[in-house]
Formats: sequence, structure tokens, C-alpha cells
Amino acid sequence: MDSTTLEMAGHQFVWGQRTYIMGIINVTPDSFSSDGLMQDDGDVVKQAVAQARRFVDEGADILDVGGESTRPGAKPVTVEEELQRVVPVTAAMACEVDRPISVDTYHAQVAAAALDAGAHLVNDIWGLHTPDGAWNQPLAKLVADRHVPIILMHNRRAQATAGALGSHYTAIEYQDLLNHIVTGLRESIDFAQSCGIPRRAMIVDPGIGFGKTPEQNISIMRQLHKLRSLKHPILLGASRKSFIGLTLNLPTHERDEGTVATTVLAVQAGVDIVRVHNVQMNVRAARMADVIVRPL
Repeated sequence: MDSTTLEMAGHQFVWGQRTYIMGIINVTPDSFSSDGLMQDDGDVVKQAVAQARRFVDEGADILDVGGESTRPGAKPVTVEEELQRVVPVTAAMACEVDRPISVDTYHAQVAAAALDAGAHLVNDIWGLHTPDGAWNQPLAKLVADRHVPIILMHNRRAQATAGALGSHYTAIEYQDLLNHIVTGLRESIDFAQSCGIPRRAMIVDPGIGFGKTPEQNISIMRQLHKLRSLKHPILLGASRKSFIGLTLNLPTHERDEGTVATTVLAVQAGVDIVRVHNVQMNVRAARMADVIVRPL
């Protein structure tokens, strides 16, 4: 199998052939998008499995389970609490749906338990760094030892600002934003490789909404094609984020059309995976854009 193909859970992902859709399953009470499954007193595992089944029916290629809100300004949860949220949902989904499952965590202990429960890849919002900037040796070793893929995201610590349309970052400076992102991701790639993770198992993410202002997020969208210089599959997670809400003056539950615009632009730029809340709408948009941009 060459570097343009990745196999997960019996499914082949052929990079460049079409755009793949990752459906977001938030096992939290405080998701920025108001879709966290712990916002009421229902059976979270049952709700997650139902959502996973619906996403698969709508065309999702990957399901991404997260147990900690990563919205700007969100309070971290303990590893024990994250385990309690993620592991039962992952185990139930693995028995019920035939799709690769991603665990959205930067804690090696959580990633290990989720992989044991049936997850197939790790989605690390810190790109194998710890939040304080050191290299995350335990997570890198785990990914290498388990022979699973990892999503490496660019991130930067910053002070969040809360507003009527949600939290975002307002005072972050980069001398050259895209160069900073590319350089940071290249460092993460090199570190991952030094720990025994093969390059074909790495996916990169520019980190829309993470340590960037709304204006900087729009700048990234304009220059997505530059990430192709890394020669790795690219994931984009722009769904319902504050730069869409601030541009359109809309709350999170009304940002799906704006999200679709980012999906179509991502397809045009050569992005391989889009991570979204509304699977059906973005599957349809991506398929149409693929026919235009990636004709067979």
C-alpha cells in the first residue's frame, strides 16, 4: 500500500480521489455548537449510537468522538471524566457501525482506552505537543506502538474573548500566518516520525479556530492550497465556528450554509477530509464539488 492510500477498519481512503466526511459526535455538556450529547439527562450512549447510525446513513466516512469541549475558553476536564465520557460511547459505536472511529484527545491514557474500545485513529488538537508546549512523548509512543494513524493539528495558546455569538480569539499576531502553520506542522511531522510513526499514517490540520482570530481563519481559508506543500492528507475543521457566525451574524445552529461554503472551498483547495456537524448537507456539497474539481 503506497502513501496515497490509508486503510482503517477495513475501509480504504485513497487521497486525492474524493473528499471524505468526518462526522462530529460531541460527548460533552458544553460544546460550542450546542450539539453536545450531555446537555440533557438522556442516555448518552444510546444517543451517540443513534447519531452515528444517522451519520453513516447520510454518508459519513469517519466518526469523531470527543469528550472534552475545545471551544475557546472552555475548562479542561480530568482524564478520568474524559474516559467516562468517551470509552462507553466508543465501545458501543464500534459494535454498531461499520466506519472508522476517531478519538479526539491529546491524553495518551484516553487514546489508549478508546483504541482498546474500538477506535481506529487519534485526533490530536495539539499536534503531539502538550498544552504547555512540550512534546507529548506518551501519546506519540502510543500511536507508534499501536500502528494507528494520527491527525496532527496546529494550535497555539491564547486568551479567549466571549461574545454574543460565542467565544473566539482577538489579539494574536503572526508575522506570516501560513508559514507559521506549515512550519509548526512540519515540526510535528518530524517529531512523530522520530518516534516511529510512519509518514503515511499522518494527517495534517491547520487548526481553524484554534489560536487564530476570525480574520486569520478567513486568511487560512484563502490559502488552504499552500498546505499541500507538506505532502500529507489535509483535514479541515471549520464547521459552525465563530468566524462563520461573526461574518454572517448568526448563532451556531444557523451556520450550516456558511459551513458548506468552507467545504466547497476546501474541496477546490485539495483538502482530503472535512470535519462537520451537519453530515448530510456537507456530503452533498462535497460530492458535487468533487465532480467539478476532481473529475475521473
